[in-house]
Amino acid sequence: MSMFNKVTKTFQWGQHQVVLETGEIARQATGAVLVNVEDTVILATVVAAKKAKPGQDFFPLTVDYIEKTYAAGKIPGSFFKREGRPSELETLTSRLIDRPLRPLFPDGFFNEVQVVIHVLSLNPEIPADIPALIGASAAVSIAGIPFNGPIGAARVGYIDGQYVLNPTKAQIAESQMDLVVAGTEAAVLMVESEAQQLSEEVMLGGVVFGHEQGAIAINAIHELVRDAGKPAWLEAGTWTPPAKDEAFIAKVNGVAEEALRAAYQIRSKQARTQATREAYANAKAALKAEGAEFDEVKLEAMLFDIEARIVRGQILSGEPRIDGRDTRTVRPIEIRSGVLPRVHGSALFTRGETQALVAATLGTDRDAQRIDALSGEFTDSFMLHYNMPPFATGETGRVGSPKRREIGHGRLAKRALVAVLPSKADFPYAMRVVSEITESNGSSSMASVCGGCLALMDAGVPMKAHVAGIAMGLIKEGNRFAVLTDILGDEDHLGDMDFKVAGTTTGVTALQMDIKIQGITKEIMQVALSQAKEARLHILGKMIEAMGGAKTEVSQFAPRLYTMKINPEKIRDVIGKGGATIRALTEETGTTIDIAEDGTITIASTDGEKAAYAKKRIEEITAEVEVGKIYEGPITKILDFGALVNLMPGKDGLLHISQIAHQRVEKVTDYLKEGQIVRVKVLETDEKGRVKLSMKALLDRDAPQVQPAAQN
Repeated sequence: MSMFNKVTKTFQWGQHQVVLETGEIARQATGAVLVNVEDTVILATVVAAKKAKPGQDFFPLTVDYIEKTYAAGKIPGSFFKREGRPSELETLTSRLIDRPLRPLFPDGFFNEVQVVIHVLSLNPEIPADIPALIGASAAVSIAGIPFNGPIGAARVGYIDGQYVLNPTKAQIAESQMDLVVAGTEAAVLMVESEAQQLSEEVMLGGVVFGHEQGAIAINAIHELVRDAGKPAWLEAGTWTPPAKDEAFIAKVNGVAEEALRAAYQIRSKQARTQATREAYANAKAALKAEGAEFDEVKLEAMLFDIEARIVRGQILSGEPRIDGRDTRTVRPIEIRSGVLPRVHGSALFTRGETQALVAATLGTDRDAQRIDALSGEFTDSFMLHYNMPPFATGETGRVGSPKRREIGHGRLAKRALVAVLPSKADFPYAMRVVSEITESNGSSSMASVCGGCLALMDAGVPMKAHVAGIAMGLIKEGNRFAVLTDILGDEDHLGDMDFKVAGTTTGVTALQMDIKIQGITKEIMQVALSQAKEARLHILGKMIEAMGGAKTEVSQFAPRLYTMKINPEKIRDVIGKGGATIRALTEETGTTIDIAEDGTITIASTDGEKAAYAKKRIEEITAEVEVGKIYEGPITKILDFGALVNLMPGKDGLLHISQIAHQRVEKVTDYLKEGQIVRVKVLETDEKGRVKLSMKALLDRDAPQVQPAAQN
């Protein structure tokens, strides 16, 4: 009899077969599930603490997605030959899994929960992120911990006007959409996508299609829970929801609501924040004066609930929002381009109290990012990095390497811009955009999209169109709801949905959606997307007004790129032995020279004359000797049977003794000497590339004969 109580569920999902398995591996974890999708295998585990730490005032969920190099049959390239810090893809996938899981844990559940997903085997055609999402959902579901799941997830492509479920890597490359959607049976919770300027209708159709297909995975997880699930904590009494003290809640309302309501009449973020802090402090002081005993963590949660009720109630009853706007108005926008004098391209984009200072830098192929991914190595010639220092919100804090949030925001902004970048053939530069958030009060990632587009145009990048982004929010109570355009930071925290849409006047290029509640219908999403389009077109109008299009030339401080094509067989001549020739060329001309395998050479220089000289030198090195053509060059070596004549850099030909003159030549040195410049005609080249030359072919037989050098 086996020591394992293994349970397996297999289901067909689109073009793939999926196997869920538990009971054999990682049995000491609270929950563990192995997912196999046609040789892409992930192990998802969850461990939950039985008790919350004393004083814990938030839900401590961590999600770590870890790729093991052995999964792709590789050994790590680092000195220590071990996996190192998380890659950008691992960080982004960890966030992708965290976002739909987090809202499904109940209020008041503060026990520490850690979800760890390992990629154990990778089929390069099957990305591991969707199996990881399904595995994490299954592991949490069978663990018995309080969780309003399970969730399903799906990747959706759009090829030839048709939605494709979980496309392969090859299909993603030709798809107009790469959309990931996750949610429960009843509702969508998370969307992450990029697209080739598709309409809102097509994007929403992709969300609905993906959500419907995700139900297949949810059904399989339900079956796994039925056969292998652990006792539910709620039923076993391991955890019970904290009881509400209605009398104390009423007392807190009495001492705090009026002050908080007054605070939310203040339009300035800094002043409003100060007023809410004072309201919190005064409420605590008043309760202490009354002799009330309370847990500070629970009290602050009650005060936050009052804030949410005030703000949400005002909006749903048609009153002005926190900063005085109605639900559809975008904050005032100010745009300035070329703000940094020696930067290749720059823009300052300000929308209300959110501001992004964005810089664009142009480089050569050697500046492109080389990524050693599990699925294979590749280079990325467009990078976008987002930084938000603590001073952007008037706070102190850690400054250093980017946090998960910054990496995620940078990727979203990058997704928004990729669709409108010029092709490599039209613009062979590597590009890096850096967005420095200098002020933040909501939607800084979308400010990065707008500023990034303008900075690239300022740098002379021929973008296909302007791209703008907008962050939207939603407040929903029962059947009443309000969609908010251009949300503030406070509205993001207090609302039910945060979604960001970026695109051109033609269509959507990126969509990100995070929903905190159940019951968001297709109709509500349709209203939200329509309102977002209205706002996006408004912002695009402001951007086009400020900068009608890309500059016709790149900055004087940016390298000029000149491309030329040579015979691939000549690449070794340009590189030279051990790279000697190309090093000498680079030093001689002061340029940067990159050579592709197909013979495309890119010369980069801020000086056009230097680049032209480098091009001329390469043409000389790679030039082919033509039969019948006349050349003039120095004699480089005297031989007993003739002489070597240099025809062009790196190309010598043999002038045989019989081809020097029409008369008989006894000694070569009687007629020629090293360094002497002679005119010769190419007679032939053999299969080994050896060149035969003639002087006498250029001499008239009846003319006076060539005299020996010694007699001249």
